[in-house]
Amino acid sequence: MTADAPKKLRTLFCGAVTQQFFDLPEAEIGSVWQATGVMLRALRDLPGVDVIGTMDDDQTTVGATPNGWPWTFYILADVPDHATAAAACNLFRMTPVGPYRLWRYMRVEARIGRELVIPP
Repeated sequence: MTADAPKKLRTLFCGAVTQQFFDLPEAEIGSVWQATGVMLRALRDLPGVDVIGTMDDDQTTVGATPNGWPWTFYILADVPDHATAAAACNLFRMTPVGPYRLWRYMRVEARIGRELVIPP
């Protein structure tokens, strides 16, 4: 990044699994996980997105996530602009899962800020 290039936006994508996922028959759960993989790869591959890290707390958080915190999984990324962050969130709306879309089974919130620089 050059000195004149705009700084990327530090973005935390917070994902939550909804009750509709847990209500699925066991035979239909696999299609949601496959769609989740498609969505995650598409998010990672959006132009200008640099995934810094991910965290999945599904081993210590069991069941549907209520509205708000805590979330089920997190993706920390630098994105070039608000439009790209919105496009990443839109992947939840657009990724098909059978006759539905992924947002039936998961929800997302993007928290956008800037890198917190720790002084020397």
